Amino acid sequence: MEYNFREIEKKWQKHWVDTHAYQVSNTSNKPKYYVLDMFPYPSGAGLHVGHPLGYIASDIYSRFKRLKGFNVLHPMGYDAFGLPAEQYAIEHGVHPATSTAQNITNFRNQLDNIGFSYDWSREVRTSEPGYYKWTQWIFLQLFHSFYNRSSQKAESLGVLIAEFEKNGNENHECPGDASVHFTSDQWKGYSEKEKQDILMLYRLAFCGYGEVNWCEALGTVLANDEVVNGVSERGGYPVVKKKLRQWYLRITEYADRLIDGLNHIEFSDAMKEMQTNWIGKSYGAEIEFNIQNSESKMVVYTTRPDTIFGVDFMVVAPEHELIEQITSAEQKQAVDEYITYVKSRSERERQAEKKISGCFTGAYALNPFNGNPIPIWISEYVLAGYGTGAIMGVPCGDERDHKFARHFNIPITNIIGEHYNGVDANPTKDALLSNSDFLNGIVQREAIGIVNSRIEEMGIGKKKVNYKIRDAAFSRQRYWGEPFPIQWKNGIAYPLSENELPLLLPTVESYSPGPEGEGPLANIPEWVAKELETNTMPGYAGSSWYFLRYMDPHNESEFCNRKASDYWNQVDLYIGGTEHAVGHLLYSRMWTKVLFDLGHIGFDEPFRKLLNQGMIQGSSRFVYRIKGTNKFVSAGLLQEKNNQASVNTSAYSETDVDPIRVDVNFVDGVELDIDAFKKWRNGEYANAEFILEKGKYICGSEVEKMSKSKFNTVNPDVLVEKFGADTFRMYEMFLGPVEQSKPWDTKGIEGVHRFLKKLWRLFFDETKGRVWTEESATSEELKVLHRTIKKN
Repeated sequence: MEYNFREIEKKWQKHWVDTHAYQVSNTSNKPKYYVLDMFPYPSGAGLHVGHPLGYIASDIYSRFKRLKGFNVLHPMGYDAFGLPAEQYAIEHGVHPATSTAQNITNFRNQLDNIGFSYDWSREVRTSEPGYYKWTQWIFLQLFHSFYNRSSQKAESLGVLIAEFEKNGNENHECPGDASVHFTSDQWKGYSEKEKQDILMLYRLAFCGYGEVNWCEALGTVLANDEVVNGVSERGGYPVVKKKLRQWYLRITEYADRLIDGLNHIEFSDAMKEMQTNWIGKSYGAEIEFNIQNSESKMVVYTTRPDTIFGVDFMVVAPEHELIEQITSAEQKQAVDEYITYVKSRSERERQAEKKISGCFTGAYALNPFNGNPIPIWISEYVLAGYGTGAIMGVPCGDERDHKFARHFNIPITNIIGEHYNGVDANPTKDALLSNSDFLNGIVQREAIGIVNSRIEEMGIGKKKVNYKIRDAAFSRQRYWGEPFPIQWKNGIAYPLSENELPLLLPTVESYSPGPEGEGPLANIPEWVAKELETNTMPGYAGSSWYFLRYMDPHNESEFCNRKASDYWNQVDLYIGGTEHAVGHLLYSRMWTKVLFDLGHIGFDEPFRKLLNQGMIQGSSRFVYRIKGTNKFVSAGLLQEKNNQASVNTSAYSETDVDPIRVDVNFVDGVELDIDAFKKWRNGEYANAEFILEKGKYICGSEVEKMSKSKFNTVNPDVLVEKFGADTFRMYEMFLGPVEQSKPWDTKGIEGVHRFLKKLWRLFFDETKGRVWTEESATSEELKVLHRTIKKN
């Protein structure tokens, strides 16, 4: 019987829809299993063949678990808020709600075409008011809560206020400003504004001023990973540092629990290491240094107080508040120029930079133990948000410090004797200290505690645990995002009541920034008149909890019924890319812990097991135009010239041609469809001439990221139409292990298609023409299928 895949697949896809085959109940006698994909942002470009890799893997596993007798939740939805939709709206004159709906329709058609077993009755869209009502509600839970360091969990702010009334903040150090201290009498005497300002320093969702990556052209703040070489990743627009009022999430309070939680979930070792390093817990001390000829003092955090006598220079972040005070007149111009340079750089670029740069301030710190002057420099590799924004440079024991000292000809003190060879730094903790005053002859490990005790006795420092992680920026100066349920009155942020939710996103005519860098909502008189917050939430707001909404998507009275969340519990298998390692995954873990602490759910880790799929890389194709002409030479002739010099006078070297990317969709393997190429780009190459090899034009190829701009994306719709969904799905799985990255090769799909055609014929013969589906297959028929595959 002919393998008519179009008829077969459409028939059964319709059957699944008509019979609600994959709808799942929240009550069942079967054991539950929750399989989840990281839901997509519905871009205008639609899916290319790289996107469905994880979806196919999760779908196969979901079907497997159903056949093993599990009640399987396998939902899908759309991460529909975000900057890309707003930019598309600006560029094309379409409201983002309209373009997003159109894109979702396209995505849904593509996903259905591939034949996924999603329970579409549970679809969510983060931009729908029925969804973002609950995102706003969760924000209010964060706003009304603080992290109680004694109980190690989030609690109602009412608990904290009662404590302030009784004991001031004696038992609750202020996380937003450790210098804040007050008694119960002082608290009772504070004005409403003063009380609210203090409470804002404790809230899990809080407002403050911070230096952000501001992109004027996009009219929004950008995350560090959205800035590349001083310009926006999207559009390549200039980005500068700017101080703006921002909302933040106090994720730093959860640092220890986020680290500890990694011991109880199945993430890859690489993923755990990435999150651990991002959180960056370290043990050390803060030490106070006087500034020479100044009343100012500098506090430095160090994990190696034992090296205090090996400090040959200080480096402070270019944003450090002391720079303006301590910079000498002679160095002011150089310092200003260097700071201007650093402002054009993202933190990611600064941390990754291999080139050494810096500027001397002209000021000196004094070693608190011997009074020696220590030159103070600024450099981009020190960040204001980590520690105190200042470090001790110990060249003999730290490689980066060593390179810095060598580069700027700073003399190096050897405090570790023969362990330092004068060429490379040695970070050992096992050397006997020398040139170290009262520490001479002591092993470094032992000296750490001695110095910590001495600085506390002298009142110039204290032992401290530090973290690299910083509170997460949670606002954007843009339109297409969740409105904050906040009103500002006399400088105080007041939350809307729950019965006022959702606060609907208003329709706007202009997406341009508001005054003073505010969001577009600041341009709406009615919005401003109500004193509503003009920032909107970031893209990750809706994606931090969507796995919970899938459990109870139509509930209008609560974000998720406790009975439903108790039944489905954690996601058993989560599949997605590593690019979300320190963004989405950390935020969703924090939100889950907060909701658990407040008693809304019964588990504090969202995902039991995480599988990171690799990337399907594009296989780009190139044509080669002879410089100064409209002639294109086949790739093989270029290779022949490279191999045989001038033997073949018709060959050309690579220096004779310009490589031009060509759309892979009209290249068969590496053979160019010349007629299609001539029609490409509105006939730009209609008059092109071609120098062929053996009657064909052969393209060059290169494996790189699959991207529309590289013309190497392949639409799965085309392949499904030509070969069928089963062929497409099987080929993606045959490319290699799901976790690994691998190049795409459309030519290879033909072999899989031939295999399925043969298998169909053989199995049809074995079962005497009876066609079945996984829902109706008997165990005997499955055995026949297994024997057929094994035999052939």
